[in-house]
Amino acid sequence: MRIGTYASHSALQILKGAKDEGFKTVAFGRERVKPLYTKYFPVVDEFLVGEYPERELLERGVIVIPTGSFVAHLGIERVESMKVPYYGNKAVLRWESDRSLERKWLQKANLKVPRVYEDPDDIDKPVIVKFHGAKGGKGYFLAKDSRDFWRKAGINSKEDLKDVQIQEYILGVPVYPHYFYSKLNGELELMSVDRRYESNVDAIGRIPAKEQLELSLSTNYTVIGNIPLVLRESLLMDVIEAGEQIVKAAEGLMGGIWGPFCLEGVFTEELEFVVFEISARIVAGTNPFVNGSPYTWLRYDFPMSTGRRIAREIKQAIEEDRLDDILT
Repeated sequence: MRIGTYASHSALQILKGAKDEGFKTVAFGRERVKPLYTKYFPVVDEFLVGEYPERELLERGVIVIPTGSFVAHLGIERVESMKVPYYGNKAVLRWESDRSLERKWLQKANLKVPRVYEDPDDIDKPVIVKFHGAKGGKGYFLAKDSRDFWRKAGINSKEDLKDVQIQEYILGVPVYPHYFYSKLNGELELMSVDRRYESNVDAIGRIPAKEQLELSLSTNYTVIGNIPLVLRESLLMDVIEAGEQIVKAAEGLMGGIWGPFCLEGVFTEELEFVVFEISARIVAGTNPFVNGSPYTWLRYDFPMSTGRRIAREIKQAIEEDRLDDILT
């Protein structure tokens, strides 16, 4: 049995964690990135060139760990039909990628969510416009009112709105807690927390407001990297309870979520946690924690990344003859 993943996103962490737990590892992807995984950071035992070499993966007994890049690269339909064993519940992919389903999930979990505008002409306060799917913030933009929306949207009619969601812009501190739910043990773990560095919205903040206006700068939310964050201890139960509610809601909606996931939200000045997205898989925000986080140190007393936690769950399933419980 080997652990493998697509060579992008959080593959280094996943593969390093698998090796730490004693697994042979496989990466697959573009020829150009092969040295990253075999030379500069030697975390793979074998690198397969190809976007998804299914036959070779099956021959090697690989369990594939999904990432945002893998799902975006292959598309949901292809992932759903893949024959290679897949860690996690494939059913969550459609709930994650469709923002209307995602919102239904968040509301079922009784989480505080931003208002969503169905009609752009109703926009009466600042909004952020998001596109369906995991695109790392690419294409998102802010609009201050309906006129500003139509000017920036690049679409001509309301019929073109099926691929976008218009969310109320919540002012506060962006917070991205990372969780791991063990289906084998029935336990939720808080793994780490990050915030994102986004281009060019974070860079614009370094320019005085007067000059921003003179330069007529437009914001862009493409994620460039991730910054570790440690929350005030008094806020930890808020994010833990939110994660527990997501797991409970998933049971009834799509048969459960297990493994890593992330809630993307904001803490307001009133210290209210408002959640606007869920990523139902490992997120790149876990990458700063290859050697563990303050939260995993409190629980494990040795380095435990999210990638290693995945491998440890698979290892336990093999030992208990329960692989069918965690693979789809």
